[in-house]
Amino acid sequence: IITMFGFFAPDVPQISADEVKQALDKKQDVFILDVRTPGEFDSARIKGAINVPVDQIEDKILSVIPDKKKKIYVYCLSASRSVSAVDRMIKLGYSVVYNLTSGLLAWRAKQYPLET
Repeated sequence: IITMFGFFAPDVPQISADEVKQALDKKQDVFILDVRTPGEFDSARIKGAINVPVDQIEDKILSVIPDKKKKIYVYCLSASRSVSAVDRMIKLGYSVVYNLTSGLLAWRAKQYPLET
C-alpha cells in the first residue's frame, strides 16, 4: 500500500471509526491504543485510550498490554503512525490488532466524542 504522501505503508488490518464507536458503545472488551505524542494525547483523545507513542512500541507495549490475544484498536491523527505501530505489534506476536482507518481525522469528521 502506498500512502497519500507516497510512502510505503504495510498492509495491516483496518477498522473504521464507525466500528470502533459501536464497540465502545457496546462496552466490548477492547483496548484503545493512542500512538501519538504525550502532548497530542493530553490535548484530546478517544475516551479510555492509553498512550504509548509509536517510537516506544517495542519497549513498552508488552508491559502495557501483556495479553497478545487482546483485541486492540490503534490510532494516531491520520493513521500514518498507527499503521507502523500495528505492523510492529503484529511482528511482536499480537494477533487481534487493527488500525483505525484515517485515525482521529475520521473520528472527528463523524463528530464522535473526545475527552481532554
